[in-house]
Amino acid sequence: MNAAFDVLIIGGGPIGLACALEARKAGLTYIIIEKGCLVNSLYNYPLYMTFFSTSERLEIGNVPFVSINPKPTRPEALEYYRRVATSNGINIKLFEEVQQVTPNAGEYTITTSKGAYHARNVVIATGFYDIPNLMQIPGENLPKVTHYYKDPHFYATQDVVVIGAHNSAVDAALETYRKGARVTMVIRQSEIGSRVKYWVKPDIENRIKEGSIKAYFHSSLLAVREREVDISTPDGNITIPNDFVIAMTGYQPNFELLQKAGIELSNDGIKMPSYNPLTMETNMPHIYLAGVVCGGMNTHVWFIENSRDHAEKIMTHVKGNA
Repeated sequence: MNAAFDVLIIGGGPIGLACALEARKAGLTYIIIEKGCLVNSLYNYPLYMTFFSTSERLEIGNVPFVSINPKPTRPEALEYYRRVATSNGINIKLFEEVQQVTPNAGEYTITTSKGAYHARNVVIATGFYDIPNLMQIPGENLPKVTHYYKDPHFYATQDVVVIGAHNSAVDAALETYRKGARVTMVIRQSEIGSRVKYWVKPDIENRIKEGSIKAYFHSSLLAVREREVDISTPDGNITIPNDFVIAMTGYQPNFELLQKAGIELSNDGIKMPSYNPLTMETNMPHIYLAGVVCGGMNTHVWFIENSRDHAEKIMTHVKGNA
């Protein structure tokens, strides 16, 4: 049997990397297991995304993040976290998915798509971006429907429906409109979301007001077909031409992995995992949570900037129990 690591970290995003840096600082042996590429969630963000936070609030491990922009972009963030990982020689296994965390004689056996590891402590820092919230409507599985928006050029001259009213939906609507798409937004609420980036919100509101982007408020998508969609509006159901649907309906953590590890979730719709906010330890001894996964379905509560300290809390507790 291979020797057990002091800490095994599930997830190679910014918070997973921060945990690795803190583990090394504490003199603990560690490894990160990441199912995709390095900082996989950030890699899958839209190509031209700009962060809400300033660069210094995205820093980890006391490594400066220098940006030429007031707010850093996706390419800058990818470069920064890659440099942090490579320059520090972070011990990480990429493109390897954790399938099960099982108690085993005072330790944990972590089974992955490529093998198995043993660790005395496990940190789950898996984020929330990999599992979209589905609309559960006819036609959602058509190839023309996506829950991940990447590049606006693809939608040039097309009839595009964007679902949602928050940052990702607003970015998709504005960018595709400016590449020549005919954009319709379908929004459950009465207005554009209050958390939309302050420098973008007036832009989308003005485009809607002038009619450049059509928006149906208090509305929802009913069905998707190859050349059209049905929308429920306050004035009744309508059918409009459509080539593509960009469904920015939000995402959720991997609750199945948490439950299989024995972590308790609240019985309400939030599915809040059980953990001690002082140590980040869950109801399962020596299993910790870090980052946005701590919020359950409330995925807007935790960000890089306000969960970086989870790494220090966890490693302090692990070190104290060593």
